[in-house]
Amino acid sequence: MKFDHIIIRYGEISTKKRNRKAFVDKLRTHIKWTLRAFAEIKITSSRDRMFIILNGADHVRIIALLKEVFGIQSLSPALKTGLDIEEVKNAALFYLSQLSGSIETFKISTRRADKTYPYNTDEMNHALGGHLLRNMDGLKVDVRNPDLNLRVEIRQDAIYLTGEIIPGAGGLPFGSSGKAMLMLSGGIDSPVAGFLSMKRGLDIECIHFYSPPFTSERSKQKVIDLSKKLAEVYGSMKLHIVPFTDVQMLIQKQIPENYTMTATRRAMLKIADKIREKQEGLAIITGESLGQVASQTLNSMFAINEVSNTPILRPLIMMDKTEIIELAKEHDTLEISNLPYEDCCTVFTPASPKTKPKREKVNFYESFVDFESLIEEAVAKTEIMSLTPEQEIGLLKDSEDLF
Repeated sequence: MKFDHIIIRYGEISTKKRNRKAFVDKLRTHIKWTLRAFAEIKITSSRDRMFIILNGADHVRIIALLKEVFGIQSLSPALKTGLDIEEVKNAALFYLSQLSGSIETFKISTRRADKTYPYNTDEMNHALGGHLLRNMDGLKVDVRNPDLNLRVEIRQDAIYLTGEIIPGAGGLPFGSSGKAMLMLSGGIDSPVAGFLSMKRGLDIECIHFYSPPFTSERSKQKVIDLSKKLAEVYGSMKLHIVPFTDVQMLIQKQIPENYTMTATRRAMLKIADKIREKQEGLAIITGESLGQVASQTLNSMFAINEVSNTPILRPLIMMDKTEIIELAKEHDTLEISNLPYEDCCTVFTPASPKTKPKREKVNFYESFVDFESLIEEAVAKTEIMSLTPEQEIGLLKDSEDLF
């Protein structure tokens, strides 16, 4: 069936008040960039809806792209008609005639965004339903479980007919919640944490700790590939690769073995915090899940967090591993994460790491070692990569300047 419009519903953005316009503007910018290949379309927006005027463009292809855009609650292909009741009747008849043979029952659901329209919802439902029954053979009304629920949305300038509500990605538009740094290990969890963070409107950059020769070029490439997967959401991703060998070797040499994991995580957090400050981020994101491993017990997180006052966001904190794996499958990162190339954390895992480390003890052990100079050196030597997806889709982060 040929539609002339797509209706986009904002969902959570609709609950915003004073800053709603800023959210809608960001969403509109990202939709424009997502649909940049469709020069013929036009986008308009209102307080609670966005409308894509197709001008002959393929609505199926456009909807497939829009379903991946965060900030869209749902969308519907639509036919636009004028406000005259006879014109609406004819449009409804045309809509159902295009579906002839595929539906036997229907209902009409009218929504009046414009309360000044001369017909109320019941009158519209009866007028349109009666017209369809008189002009289409074999059609019946079923208000409980119809083959088609024809929705009639009355607005001030026009009336829109839709028969399908397609779920969107939900969440908030990209960048509407600020910037944060994702600690990307190469495992299953942290890429999922990245996707969930972007869904909540965060602009993210990735930080990876690299310890050659103990970790290989293949492990580095694995993280690059994961970053490219994250880049598919908005077209680009920055990856900060931190040379971490010297810091880790000093920890292995100077810190008691059962506290090396805690000291390593603290050093990572210090470095991530310094990079965050340079990049003007507001938070650090991790893929931690409570109790999953020794470094993710509450006691461990309490000891590790001491080195930073920056908010640490943990999107997976209450998820089971099976839930995280399902999300990794959904975002197509599981296969990459499962590649057998160890990262800097796994190659130096102690035999019996402390699950209840004490802050006073780790501070005591660290007091005999000058970590700060090595931490500053690691930050200074960090390699920054600007990555794009293997296949360019989605948005480019700098696209707001284009519109």
